[in-house]
Amino acid sequence: MSLSFELQAEPRADQGKGASRRLRRIGKVPAILYGAGKEPQSITLDHNAVKLSLEHEAFYSHILSVQLEGRTEKAILRDVQRHPAKPVILHLDLLRVSEDQAIRVHVPLHFINEETCVGVKTGGGMVSHQMVEVEVECLPKDLPEFISVDVAKLNVGDSLHLSEIALPDGVTIVALSHGPDHDLPVVSVLKPRGTALEEEGEGGEAAEGGEEEEAS
Repeated sequence: MSLSFELQAEPRADQGKGASRRLRRIGKVPAILYGAGKEPQSITLDHNAVKLSLEHEAFYSHILSVQLEGRTEKAILRDVQRHPAKPVILHLDLLRVSEDQAIRVHVPLHFINEETCVGVKTGGGMVSHQMVEVEVECLPKDLPEFISVDVAKLNVGDSLHLSEIALPDGVTIVALSHGPDHDLPVVSVLKPRGTALEEEGEGGEAAEGGEEEEAS
């Protein structure tokens, strides 16, 4: 079931660090709503509601509904500032989106079939993730909550690259637009631990045996 996120916002007139501190003391989060050819608008959000939403992975790659002064603004989360030592949200940046304008968003990767992966099940290998998210470009209506990466057919020593990810219709990976050098590995199946050492040991023993034969 697809999640939906709605933020209740209020306009904010006071600016500056002092004003922001006062807002946080009363359980509010200062934020900025900008983009889509409109003037940036300073707003406040309920801290507890924001904190709860941020616990959902989908919140970071979702079209959000911002309720402000009787209207609904569609936006995506562009940045979140947190207190370095306390569980406090300091500020949010929200970017407005338009239905007919493509957006770029970092979307999480969900790796599936790891337990039945050929390289794991029959080769004793270990799945290694090189990425946990990827930046995509698409229209707001096509934005996926996550992208599935199927590792079932990977064998020991295999890697799956960005260009091999199955994408939803209308979605492209931004890195691939920069050329083939950016087609980076996403996930690999590594050799079983100790294999390299064992091979090195066997090679060393063979070499020693050869030396002994030559000496005799």
